Amino acid sequence: MEKARREMTERLKAVDMIIELRDCRIPEASTNPLLNMMAQGKPRLIVLAKTDMADPVQSEKWVRHLKKENQSCLAVDLMRDNGAGKKIIREALLLMKPKRDKQKARGINPRAVRAMACGIPNVGKSTMINRIVGKNTVKAADKPGVTRSLTWIHADPQLDLLDTPGVLWPKFDDEMTGSLLAALGSINDDILDRKMIAMDAIHVIQDLYPGMLEEIYESGEVNPNGMLKAIAAKRNLVRENNEPDTKRAAEMFLNELRKGRLGRLSLEHVHEEDTEDHSE
Repeated sequence: MEKARREMTERLKAVDMIIELRDCRIPEASTNPLLNMMAQGKPRLIVLAKTDMADPVQSEKWVRHLKKENQSCLAVDLMRDNGAGKKIIREALLLMKPKRDKQKARGINPRAVRAMACGIPNVGKSTMINRIVGKNTVKAADKPGVTRSLTWIHADPQLDLLDTPGVLWPKFDDEMTGSLLAALGSINDDILDRKMIAMDAIHVIQDLYPGMLEEIYESGEVNPNGMLKAIAAKRNLVRENNEPDTKRAAEMFLNELRKGRLGRLSLEHVHEEDTEDHSE
């Protein structure tokens, strides 16, 4: 990943803008803070993916919150919306219009916009590129680390894409960022305590959506470990000593969360005061 970061920094010199894909359910946790340092003030289009699993009210708030000067935001369903690619192209060209208009005014015929496509692992970047291009140009898989190198793709007559590997930053500013990324599958499961990750996610959901998990799993438990025991009981997950198998319950819970089977929910909400400050 350090090698990919150095390569991205070098390649950024050759692009006009950045198309950054994030998970609509965790728009802040799924951004790479190193990108801010590497971006060199280039225009950025933030694409929020997996909207079909996110809270639609929060998705709209995040789109408004993330739009600002030299930066736009778009929420799309890459899996079901066949027009998602055209929407991204249109928004990217709209973001670059001021610069292209200046070139035309000076008698320069603008070449195709060069955009770097980037995002953390397992957020759906390959799927986004295939939607933009209109065919399966790059390999997509539901696991981190599929894209291994940097590749140029002629996506549209007016847009060339530089595909990049999903890059995580060296360390997280806070543990919850890492926990949220892990809960939604952006960090390799094999290196984590899934039970702790599940309990963190349960705590977040109970805070943001009071009563939701209690209703789904038919439990009055509010303690995350107690909720795992309730999940184990409801799903008949028991160990040999007839005790609730909270480890298997945690794995089942995380799988249901990642697949959207708990309903449309977002694990990060826009603070209302942030939205108000941003719109003024």
